[in-house]
Amino acid sequence: MDHAAAGLTFRDATDTDVDTLVALIESAYRGDSSRAGWTTEADILDGQRTDPDGVLAVIKSPDSRLLTVEQDGRLVACCQLEHRGDHVYFGMFAVSPTLQGAGLGKVVMAEAERQSRETWGVTEMHMTVISVREDLIAWYERRGYRRTGKMSPFPYGDERFGIPQRDDLQFELLVKKLA
Repeated sequence: MDHAAAGLTFRDATDTDVDTLVALIESAYRGDSSRAGWTTEADILDGQRTDPDGVLAVIKSPDSRLLTVEQDGRLVACCQLEHRGDHVYFGMFAVSPTLQGAGLGKVVMAEAERQSRETWGVTEMHMTVISVREDLIAWYERRGYRRTGKMSPFPYGDERFGIPQRDDLQFELLVKKLA
């Protein structure tokens, strides 16, 4: 087992995790704390990334799991796995900014893919990434995801997803075939 995977516990989130998960997701994507890591969206989006209702909805959905990752009793990463027929949608992926760059994200993704295959027997993992996030897309490509060129609009005007700092944001679908 590599160093990044040492002492990790994977489990499904529960209602009592909501506030901690919101704080983790916000810290990874928004504001000054997110600048400690490289996944920050602070330069393109202000406002919130998610809220307690959004996190609770994923936990409660019968087709979703919110996989949480703990290290030394502390919640350090999470991701959403949503079963959609022949594939799983991978979302709400967050790694604590102070732990980014140490390989934890790779370990979490590999476990998410393994659990998706095992739980639902799916052959593909799908995700959407803001298309201007070239560094992030390149990271996913190194994990075996491919760009599809299929775009969907960013929800401008819906502050639940943040307050855009630029007018050219859209999501690109990335797909990975699972062995």
